[in-house]
Amino acid sequence: MQCLALGCSTVVAAAIRPRRQGDYVRLLRGSFSARQSSSSLPAVEETTDSRKPVPADTGRKEADRVEALPGQPGGVDFAQYAGYVTVDAAAGRALFYYLAEAVGGNGSGSSSKSKPLLLWLNGGPGCSSLGFGAMEELGPFRVMSDGKTLYLNPYSWNHVANVLFLESPAGVGYSYSNTTADYSSSGDSRTAEDTYVFLANWMERFPEYKGREFYITGESYAGHYVPQLAHAILRHGSPAINLKGIMIGNAVINDWTDNKGTYDFFWTHALISDETVDGVNRNCNFTAGAVSNKLCDEAYRAVGESVVYIDNYNIYAPKCQSEGLITPPVTPSVERFDPCTSYYVEAYLNKPDVQKALHANVTHLDRPWLACNDEVFRSWVDSPTTILPIIPELMKNNIRVWVYSGDTDGNVPVTSTRYSINQLQLSVAAKWRPWFTITQGAEEVGGYVVQYKGNLSMVTVRGAGHEVPSYQPQRALVLVQCFLAGKTLPGCKKCLL
Repeated sequence: MQCLALGCSTVVAAAIRPRRQGDYVRLLRGSFSARQSSSSLPAVEETTDSRKPVPADTGRKEADRVEALPGQPGGVDFAQYAGYVTVDAAAGRALFYYLAEAVGGNGSGSSSKSKPLLLWLNGGPGCSSLGFGAMEELGPFRVMSDGKTLYLNPYSWNHVANVLFLESPAGVGYSYSNTTADYSSSGDSRTAEDTYVFLANWMERFPEYKGREFYITGESYAGHYVPQLAHAILRHGSPAINLKGIMIGNAVINDWTDNKGTYDFFWTHALISDETVDGVNRNCNFTAGAVSNKLCDEAYRAVGESVVYIDNYNIYAPKCQSEGLITPPVTPSVERFDPCTSYYVEAYLNKPDVQKALHANVTHLDRPWLACNDEVFRSWVDSPTTILPIIPELMKNNIRVWVYSGDTDGNVPVTSTRYSINQLQLSVAAKWRPWFTITQGAEEVGGYVVQYKGNLSMVTVRGAGHEVPSYQPQRALVLVQCFLAGKTLPGCKKCLL
């Protein structure tokens, strides 16, 4: 087995900090001896799971209401819910969710009724959408450096949607199973089916979302989760789940181009030498099941030695220099990226009063809450080498598809995304152009966009790393707002071209 890109060198660094989803992405590529092609996926009209939605469960909704989170600031103008939904009663498997309804109406739900439902999934596999998505990226709150105080995120996505965060599969975050073997048998297929069952059962608890416009979004290894879940929804054909679109960011979607794009990105950004990239290109085979060779291992090792001292989640961002909490907390700002945020979030989500407020850890798990679960990752049983064949099928079924990429990410870089999309050989509908946001009254480039025939758009987000909303929250909000509205990203109104 080949020593994967950065796998040898970066794992050492990961041991002294909380795991991040890109750590697993690097290790996963090529790590299965029998990675399969996604062309074996069931056809849309077929179903592979006999589990039925639970009966109406509306009584649990109020039991799941979160009155307030510990350390929550004033001025909260939206409803919150959190709890468990059983996805396999026989196995005792239940997934944890957190719902931040749309801002407005003083939490009464009047604003939420007019806005769509958006599901957010983080990757890994084995990483938490609550810890990353909700608490570090697009959720309504961020955690201060004391690990116990929250502050509002003015660019949270619940300004434009009702946002549902799911910890999946079982074993991730607060999600659990009473069948221990479940933790060592997770994979893409069961994760997609469990998430579909979760949605069906969750909508019995929240029937007001049945038939509501529904969108699935996510990043990193959610480049697998999101399209596969969309595919499962189409297969099952549930009228309650009104799927309109998917959006995936810095997404793992095609092993060969993901790998090739990574090394090309490193070289074009002056992170590795000519000799190193030549060694990779000459001696390494990125296809599934490729046999390791000494020269390729040496080339990979040279890559790791070159980039180990930078943060590959954003090659221009600082690395965290302190693993502890800071009391009293430093004055926070969503616009100012804090590389140590993962430590604050881990401390916060392990507080007993936080878990009580979230109705979490009801089974008193024998492990702390962690952002990523090594056991789930190490035991992953199925992962297609490519998700690309699903994309045209979704487009054929009138599902809007946006693929975005923070352009300073070194884990699944923009070059990988462009190479992957090019494999689809789509016709351009609207050529590559810059899009703009307004900052302090001035227009500035937010990134670039190209639109393809069949309702697929590829978008870059300028200055953003692997977790786009963490680095460029305003640009991320403009991105999702246009995606949900089915509108093109804004051009420059004052530019003289």
